[in-house]
Amino acid sequence: MAGIIPAAGHGSGGGGKFRRRSYSPIADINVTPLVDVMLVLLIIFMVTAPLLQVGVPVDLPKTSAQQVGGKDEPMVVSVNSQGEVFLGETKYDLAELGTKLKAIHEEKPDQRVFMRGDKAVDYGKMMEVMGVVIDSGFRQLGLLGEQAQALGRGAGAPPTATPAAPAQRAPAPAQPAPRR
Repeated sequence: MAGIIPAAGHGSGGGGKFRRRSYSPIADINVTPLVDVMLVLLIIFMVTAPLLQVGVPVDLPKTSAQQVGGKDEPMVVSVNSQGEVFLGETKYDLAELGTKLKAIHEEKPDQRVFMRGDKAVDYGKMMEVMGVVIDSGFRQLGLLGEQAQALGRGAGAPPTATPAAPAQRAPAPAQPAPRR
């Protein structure tokens, strides 16, 4: 009886070559690396965002004025509780501040300047610093304060800008308010 013998290389047995499965690419997107990168970036931004605030510690007075919006980033002049004057985070004396502000005014004459003053600072010191800012040529000057809590904002609310009238060197004469 003659049996059927499989040909070499086909089926099981024999010394033939084995066929490998053909490789088919996987069309799914692996999102694990994307999620890892996004979580790392989120943590980095969460840590650095509070550090981007103006770093001079000033205890701002409370105000009930509404926030003033603007299109460009203003310069911030700060006076801390010891009476030290800062432009951004850099400490200046009044003479250096005047020359720095004059140089900035030549480049950007329409630049807005906001002043932050600790509530413990003498009013005369704030007026002296305002005089230096105005003498440097800036006419858009505002005062910063914290929003009062009675308006529904917490203590962590961002500082608000109280718009000031166009800066004048000489004070206007006092006039009584009209009665209604």
